[in-house]
Amino acid sequence: MSYELTGLHGKVAVVTGAGRMRSIGRSIALELAKAGCHVVITGTGRSPELFPEDEKAASWRDIDSVADEIRALGTQALPVICDVTDIHSIQSLADTVMQEFGRIDFVINNAAAARAGDRVPVVELDPEAWNNVMSVNLNGSFYMSHVFGQRLIEQNHGGAIINISSIGGKLMAPNSAAYAASKAGLHAMTAAMSGEVGKFGIRVNAVCPGVVMTSRLDDMSEQQWDSIIDTYIPLKRAGQPAEVGSMVVYLCSEQGAWVSGQLISIDGGQLPGR
Repeated sequence: MSYELTGLHGKVAVVTGAGRMRSIGRSIALELAKAGCHVVITGTGRSPELFPEDEKAASWRDIDSVADEIRALGTQALPVICDVTDIHSIQSLADTVMQEFGRIDFVINNAAAARAGDRVPVVELDPEAWNNVMSVNLNGSFYMSHVFGQRLIEQNHGGAIINISSIGGKLMAPNSAAYAASKAGLHAMTAAMSGEVGKFGIRVNAVCPGVVMTSRLDDMSEQQWDSIIDTYIPLKRAGQPAEVGSMVVYLCSEQGAWVSGQLISIDGGQLPGR
């Protein structure tokens, strides 16, 4: 006898920012597909010239490669280039999803701004870098929640919105003001929206990963990795993207149907009690 999560087969999930080979977004999309969901994956349409070396070596094709992996698992995939900072692009995405599948069940706001000169003191922070982080991390999640939240309400069969945040929004560490503020703002939006749409059977949660093995942290040296893990993480290892994906699957499932308004840390014990 085995224990299985239910309520996922044939449902439609939208995952933003899911095109990178070593990423949380790709893993979320694949874990949802393994659970039986059809998955819409978005990306920005990155130029192959900008791919990291391992993606170039693998002849990676961004969201098209992820779509192939999803189809190989036996479910449908729809790759769509979408700019989450443009509400019109998101409205077009919602229309496309409805035309293709006729329903939307789960919305995972994973798209995030790349680290680009924003990890500095506030007095040195370029306002353009601040605005870029806010535009993608916070405004993008708001636009997605605004547009897709309306669709979920209109359908009247519940659903889930999951915001992929970070423990950075709880730590609020020095030299991370833009990132931390964007994620703390995402936490506030999560909590507020959960109270607004609960009456429609819609759950809203945030998942807050700690140190996870993705390409976003390639600029950290091996010594930095070892120091962080040894000093701050009780489980003494970095997280795997699929472990974040597994939590997302649970929150979408019938077994997670009474969980809403939560900011769930997945961090190897780095922030106990938070």
